[in-house]
Amino acid sequence: MNRPLVIGHRGACGYRPEHTRASFEMALEMGADALETDLVPTRDGVLICRHDAELSLTTDVPSRLQFAERRTTKVVDGAAFDGWFVEDFTWEEIQTLRCRERLSFRDHRFDDQLPIMSLYELLQLAAEARAQSRPDLLLVLELKHPTYFAAAGLDVDQLLMHTLESTGAVTDQSPMIVESFDVSILRRMRERSSVRLIQLLDRADWRPFDFQASDDPRTYVDLMTPNGLQEIASYADAIGAWKRLIVPARTESTAADVRLDAPTSLIDDAHAAGLDVHAWTFRSEPQFLAADYNGDAAAEYEQFRGLGLDGFITDSPDDAHAALG
Repeated sequence: MNRPLVIGHRGACGYRPEHTRASFEMALEMGADALETDLVPTRDGVLICRHDAELSLTTDVPSRLQFAERRTTKVVDGAAFDGWFVEDFTWEEIQTLRCRERLSFRDHRFDDQLPIMSLYELLQLAAEARAQSRPDLLLVLELKHPTYFAAAGLDVDQLLMHTLESTGAVTDQSPMIVESFDVSILRRMRERSSVRLIQLLDRADWRPFDFQASDDPRTYVDLMTPNGLQEIASYADAIGAWKRLIVPARTESTAADVRLDAPTSLIDDAHAAGLDVHAWTFRSEPQFLAADYNGDAAAEYEQFRGLGLDGFITDSPDDAHAALG
């Protein structure tokens, strides 16, 4: 069996602030097969590498007095957030901000030093890596909050295709996958492009946000049935599952006292439908490892590899490589 893909989650964000050039470059140095990024749009339609619509968790925007009046409260995919929102900034303004580490227990030496990257800049970085030594480097592009941004007049799928087409990235042989938790955006992309697609799956009782907007009563558990997976296979090439859908826990806590239950049949069911399976997110710190692994991150990788997982989305590509060979 081939080694599963090692997918650098927001680069190597276990070591550098997420989505920064330093993080992506470190993931490359660690041998990641793929670089994964989240994408959100600025007011003027530039896709940038950020996970959240709200910017204060991972940038220095709260300390920028010139933007103080832009602080507001908005509801994003059903949850209220107070802060500064990407769609209220131009790309020129975004370029003045600097990134910060999200998690308190990770390295903060690089806070307020590194600029935010655009998708265009990430495409350039990937092209350079492919030309030099990594011809098969894969990019995994996640479109965040498409239903929310569409209501603000920003269609992220159209912005993505425009960026890819204008740079030639969508027509060359460079490997690329686009993913989303929403279903409708992936269906639209299948109609207009041959780019590979991944349907992301979250907690079983949650509903995709476009289902909520259209009063579709289905939840992710409906998408994980054999019939649901066959439906996904009609427009996507893989699923990207929260790892607790594959190896459940007796609680939903990320604390180290979590105990695991027996694996589900999700990987086998997805493979039967012709879908590859990626899982998120693998993290090496003890705060994220279930007690069953006794503090050994390699034990988690080995379990999921034994279950047939095709791709590991990981904050620590070096640990993934050490465990998977």
